[in-house]
Amino acid sequence: MVRELAISLYLLIFSLFFYTFRLLPQKKKTTLVTSFGDNVLYTVKEIEKQTNEPIVILKTAQCKVDFGESSRLSVLEFEVSSPFDWVKSIYHLATSRFVFVDNYFGFLAAARFRHGVKCIQLWHAAGAVKQFGLKDPSNKERMPRALRRFQKVYNRFDHVVVGSEKMAKIFRESFGLSDERMLRTGIPRTDFYYDAKGMERVASELQRSYPAIRDKKVILYAPTFRDDALRSTELALDIGALYHALSDEYVLLLRLHPAIQGNFDNTYPDFVIDVTAYPDIHHLLTVTDLLVTDYSSIPFEFSLLERPMIFFAYDLEEYTESRGFTEDYTGLVPGPVVKTTDELISVVKDGDFHLDEVQDFAREWNEYSVGDSSKRLIKKLYEPERQGLR
Repeated sequence: MVRELAISLYLLIFSLFFYTFRLLPQKKKTTLVTSFGDNVLYTVKEIEKQTNEPIVILKTAQCKVDFGESSRLSVLEFEVSSPFDWVKSIYHLATSRFVFVDNYFGFLAAARFRHGVKCIQLWHAAGAVKQFGLKDPSNKERMPRALRRFQKVYNRFDHVVVGSEKMAKIFRESFGLSDERMLRTGIPRTDFYYDAKGMERVASELQRSYPAIRDKKVILYAPTFRDDALRSTELALDIGALYHALSDEYVLLLRLHPAIQGNFDNTYPDFVIDVTAYPDIHHLLTVTDLLVTDYSSIPFEFSLLERPMIFFAYDLEEYTESRGFTEDYTGLVPGPVVKTTDELISVVKDGDFHLDEVQDFAREWNEYSVGDSSKRLIKKLYEPERQGLR
């Protein structure tokens, strides 16, 4: 109840500013709101290439991407803790003609954009393992007011960018939107995986930063976030057992979820490299020979590299009950599913990684992400606007 009251107060204050600013003239500009940053980064670069209009990026505290600044680009902190930037952010949202978002943002429930404004959901994942939105199992514990607010937010999306028909179906069900709102241009950040020179340059930079990865194969362990583990850096994976079994051939990059507060106690510094603070997971994937994860969305893009994955789902039954999956988990993921460290070590030593599944998975989930997604997205949205001004 207290949380709902706080949200209602926030939205009330937001709406007072928003509707005041909406009385001002609309500007020919684009505003992007971001928690994750990578899709927004590629989108911004393409807007700069194809248009001449000003760009405003509104960053939440979660976003760690450095967008830089230029005469056309400005970046603001979209947090109440930065009140001046926060009010300026609302002004830009109320006076822009394009608004991009890459996450669920509650403020959209109180932001009825003027006629002609387009709100585009970039989202932050190329695919979905877990249920979310209207399909989230936790909704049954929510108040009716919260559920109505969720739908108001989803209804603000004029377009939802998708990389595959599978994801289009999930978005339709999760957001309660029609197929006409699905924009089949591919996921902007996947353009990175078609830039061979760019990936080679990034890999070289990482090898200079972490010399240990030059001479050994790299395992990247990237577990997803558990709601009850906000302050816990304890791992279900037995790092000691991995060290004794695999350290002659491998090094382990450890990537904890950025929401986790705390430092990992690394007792095997010659084997484990903590890369939690490294800003771009996609860069890390360029040097990864074997990905170990569980319920993360990372595999959807990593599959484009056609490299092996192991799914360490030690709490599969519990997670299934609490979060739910878009489809049967063991049939969805493209690789062996293990529940213990010993099983994981056995799979690594045997080398049976089901690579044929990885290739099929990549084709199915990256159907429209073929290397020019950013270009096609901006051309699709802005070209009709340019033609209308002729």
